[in-house]
Amino acid sequence: MHIISQRRIKEASQRHTTCSNALDQWYKVMKKAKLRDFAQLKALFNSADKVGDLYVFNIGGNKLRLIAAIHFNRQKLFIREILNHTEYDQDKWRT
Repeated sequence: MHIISQRRIKEASQRHTTCSNALDQWYKVMKKAKLRDFAQLKALFNSADKVGDLYVFNIGGNKLRLIAAIHFNRQKLFIREILNHTEYDQDKWRT
């Protein structure tokens, strides 16, 4: 899977240092993944959810939420946001 953009991972790792290893691990797993659909994604990341057209991942023992758009047919994942729970619960990411 081609991930756009790794810069968001680096920025989130700097802001949330306790989750930097979990973010790096998520990135490595997703980069190697060849997923065809949400069922395969859910098998790889059991905590992943589909919210509208977006996918939400729990990162670092549920400390962060990574929100992404995924085009399975093109093998591309676009990271929209990486938020802590307070930011996520404000629902601004849904617009």
